[in-house]
Amino acid sequence: MNVDLDTLSLKELKSLKTQVDRAVDSFEARQKQKALEALKATAQEHGFNLKDLMDGDSLKKSGVAPKYAHPENPEQTWTGRGRKPLWIQEALDSGKSLDDLAI
Repeated sequence: MNVDLDTLSLKELKSLKTQVDRAVDSFEARQKQKALEALKATAQEHGFNLKDLMDGDSLKKSGVAPKYAHPENPEQTWTGRGRKPLWIQEALDSGKSLDDLAI
């Protein structure tokens, strides 16, 4: 796919960036799910489940307390480290600030 970025307007470039960010996030989520399913299958082959092998919450905890929460779904959080989740980027694109999402 060849796109001549020099011919796109700022609005088109931002739209393309948003689409690419969403595609990357979606791809990563699918890959993580595939890896998780493979881990579950491997654990099951050995007579365990993932909770038996880990302390249960290890799969979800990053060790850092979250700083931001989704306004409509407080279970979705972000520590402020690493790649911004899609819901953070969408909120920022809609004019909100990180302070609006702070816990």
